Parts: sequence; structure tokens; C-alpha cells
Amino acid sequence: MKMIHSSKIQPEVKTLLSYATSEKKVDREYPLYIENPERVLYGYTIEQDLVGCIGIVKGEENRCEIKHIAVSPVFRGKGIGREMIRYVEEHHAFSSIYAETDQDAVIFYKNLGFHITSLGEKYPGVERFGCLLTCTT
Repeated sequence: MKMIHSSKIQPEVKTLLSYATSEKKVDREYPLYIENPERVLYGYTIEQDLVGCIGIVKGEENRCEIKHIAVSPVFRGKGIGREMIRYVEEHHAFSSIYAETDQDAVIFYKNLGFHITSLGEKYPGVERFGCLLTCTT
């Protein structure tokens, strides 16, 4: 894994981030990783191909929030998402890692040991979930 910090968004980064947020929001979100030192975007490569990314924001009291996590559809189900979260956990001394997600990703986070809490219907017809991992490092 390596940090992505190019001032210009690369097409493969834009594609990956569009899986984690709407394509319209990518152009607004990416600059935040470049301009805000509390935000970090990592890329996961296989044989020089960028196949995953995870964007975090470092919070108060040594907490972290996953803002974006995405894996190329061809590589999903191979443990890359798990590896990216473990990388963040192992390379930072966070007391906790938090993510907000929809129903589709709840099992993914639960299988990694995150505690899941329903946040209710934050958007019309869409239930959101808070996922919290207490780190032991």
C-alpha cells in the first residue's frame, strides 16, 4: 500500500473513488485528501495496477474514520478490503476506527470485528449503519 497524494486525480483513482461515493462527489472529495493533512488516501496495487483504495481522516483522541473504501469489481471477495483496513490499523496507533455504511457492507465490517449500530434512515428509504472497531494496539 502506498499513499496517493498527486495534486491531479489519476483516472484509476477517480474510478475507484466513484465506487465509494457518487461520481459527482469524487471531484469534490479528492482535493480534501491533498489539502487536509488529517486526511490520507492509500492505494492498493497488484502488479502495478491500482485495484483498491482507502481514505481515512484522523480525528481527535487518536480516532480514525474511514471516509472511502473501494475495490475494483474484478478483485472483490479476495480480502483486499480486509488488508487495507488491517494496514491502517497496523500503521497508525488509532484507539478506534469508525465507518458509516449501508446495508450492503454491514457483514464485511462485522466480519472484521466492528460493532454495528443502526443509524436509522438518514436518507429517504436508506438505512445507514455506524461501524466501530476498538483497536488493541
